[in-house]
Amino acid sequence: MGLLQSLTVLCLLTLLFSSACISAQSRARVTDSLLQEYAYRALINPRTGTVYDGSVPANLTGIKVSALRLRSGSLRTKGVTYKEFRIPVGVVEAPYVERLVLVYQNLGNWSSYFYELDGYTHLTPVLGILAYDGANLSATGLPELDVRASESPISIKFADPEPAPEGSLPKCVWFDLRGLVNFSNVTSGSTCSTYEQGHFSIVVESKAPAPSPTPGAQPGPSPPHSRKNEINSRTWIIVGSVAGGLALVMLLSFIILCVRGCSRKKKMRYMERAAEVGESLKMTSVGALKAPAATSTRTQPTLESEHVA
Repeated sequence: MGLLQSLTVLCLLTLLFSSACISAQSRARVTDSLLQEYAYRALINPRTGTVYDGSVPANLTGIKVSALRLRSGSLRTKGVTYKEFRIPVGVVEAPYVERLVLVYQNLGNWSSYFYELDGYTHLTPVLGILAYDGANLSATGLPELDVRASESPISIKFADPEPAPEGSLPKCVWFDLRGLVNFSNVTSGSTCSTYEQGHFSIVVESKAPAPSPTPGAQPGPSPPHSRKNEINSRTWIIVGSVAGGLALVMLLSFIILCVRGCSRKKKMRYMERAAEVGESLKMTSVGALKAPAATSTRTQPTLESEHVA
């Protein structure tokens, strides 16, 4: 990876963990851009229609990412089954591209960190599917294509969702790329549907009592709250340092301006005093007005013969 790409990834990771400075929606969009880059890295001499699993940095352990390169015509006329997503025929993208890449995301134990819903608990990880232009597989920071199902909806079959508390009703939730949240009904126990790309999960209202743990079951990984708090503290330290530096620069600029102003005033006072001690001009009357007149001695004219011996 080149120096420019390394700096780009470092900047994205910095923004990703600066939760005190950016919103959850902004963090999610930064994550999409970062995962697109790591998914594309798995596409080394790819075969059309083959799923390639990518690797994410250690900071994002628990997230899974994959890439699938397709011809636009084949996607529209044949459809495809991709991980938990079943994409039917009739799916089109805008703007049109000859080849596209579908990037799959499974946010795992980071789901609540990027897509937290007040009053709701995730019963499944957040799954995402986003489409990008597949012409340049080394490109980064690509914008998403607008992918829509024109006939049947895209279905998402979640595997092994957590059981919902007794008396509660699980809901499908769709987070679109504009930050809007949409709810719909769960079908066939653990299936959701959509006509557009985005991120999806099954949630339940958290006010309901939590389900009792299954005997012998191992607790799943939880979001790294301690790491989040530590990162927030470091972020505030960095922000404070930057703010202090800016305040110091402003103070120095103010001092320099004051020194320049005082020097200018001192120079003006010196010039005024020099003018006051100079020779004063006599006043003379010119009609009804008085004006200064310089005293001088006019050279008397002489004849040239007077200088002849």
